[in-house]
Amino acid sequence: MANQTLQLDSKLYEYFKQVSVREAESLKQLREETEKHPMARMQIAPEQGQFMALLVQLMGAKKTLDIGVFTGYSALVVALALPPDGQIIACDIDEETTKIAQQFWEKAGVSHKIDLHLAPALETLDQLIAEGQNNTFDFAFIDADKSNYDNYYEKALWLVKPGGLIAIDNVLWGGKVADPDTKDNRTQKIRNFNQKLSQDTRIFLSLIPIADGLTLALKK
Repeated sequence: MANQTLQLDSKLYEYFKQVSVREAESLKQLREETEKHPMARMQIAPEQGQFMALLVQLMGAKKTLDIGVFTGYSALVVALALPPDGQIIACDIDEETTKIAQQFWEKAGVSHKIDLHLAPALETLDQLIAEGQNNTFDFAFIDADKSNYDNYYEKALWLVKPGGLIAIDNVLWGGKVADPDTKDNRTQKIRNFNQKLSQDTRIFLSLIPIADGLTLALKK
């Protein structure tokens, strides 16, 4: 029995992955390819991806947002969990990393589910709102520049339907958010964002200590 979250040392973490993570071959190959990239740490952990896929399946989601694509792991794991007529609007500005993403989406046979918008995400989200797509998305995943987390969240709240879920990555920020001596801009932005969501009455909230912290905000 434990009255707080268990700490995972490397031995326990390896056991955890061995008995729980079921990673599709396409996801494994993409993860291995991404490990060669100098910014490989930006990729989500496989257990987080699997958890997100489970949430999408539990919800019966069909229409989702992926804000921050990088090499495409989060979009791929969600696309694999969506039904054949599922759709992802994916937002990023990096042509180089999204080329990797597109290659693996194609290999996995899910590229038809993913509509990639190479533009600033706020512009894409504003366009979706202008098109009247408010309250039509089932799920949104936010994992882009931290300085705009609050802006992405507010746009996602417009776009996600009541009962829809917004998942936000990196909210524990390597533990820096709990260190009052750490006052750089990104840490402060995430710290303020977390504080805001803790008091936001528009959502039901849960912060999951998986990977670098994943906030789940269920729109009322």
